[in-house]
Amino acid sequence: MPMDQPYLIGVAGPSGSGKSEMARRVSAILTARIISIDCYYRHLPQLSFEERTRVNYDEPDALDHDLLSTQLAALVDGNEIEVPTYDFTRHLRGTEVQRVRAGRFVVIEGLFALYWEDVRRLLGTKVFVELPDEMCFARRLERDIRDRGRSIESVIEQYAATVRPMAEQYVLPTRASADVVVSGCDPIENSVRAVLGHIEQHRQRAAVH
Repeated sequence: MPMDQPYLIGVAGPSGSGKSEMARRVSAILTARIISIDCYYRHLPQLSFEERTRVNYDEPDALDHDLLSTQLAALVDGNEIEVPTYDFTRHLRGTEVQRVRAGRFVVIEGLFALYWEDVRRLLGTKVFVELPDEMCFARRLERDIRDRGRSIESVIEQYAATVRPMAEQYVLPTRASADVVVSGCDPIENSVRAVLGHIEQHRQRAAVH
């Protein structure tokens, strides 16, 4: 990866592991934009609201991988992209977009940040945040009730039906592709230092070659 190209950092992990907080901390230090993969959920206006609530949003096919990959490649080439927005209360894409211009660093955060090979190839540093399942569930429950207007019953049902099994099938295996694996139980400062250390080492190697 040439030194003058934007440096992309991918942060993955199961729901509730702490990957969003990791992304925020790293982006604050590097003055980097964050692109959430959640923004790329498919727009499904042809379905009723009830049908949309039954969609499995915890598998890779729920996301517009082609758009994500195309936009990240454009970003690496130095172009401005229009990241979609997504309304989790309606399960629909919003009408507005986020204009993101390539900076020195960009953080890509989400369940499947390390899932697709073409996306992984664009990443300079690949991070996986792990956490025991019971702690992930507790965090997910609190967040979905607070931020997404869900009932306790619906969160429990969704977690058992799709979140946990899809994490085991699709998310947890991507740990093997990570350059840095950190624990959501550890002090965030220590984890951030590990990530920044890899970024520095990788950029130094790139400068030599």
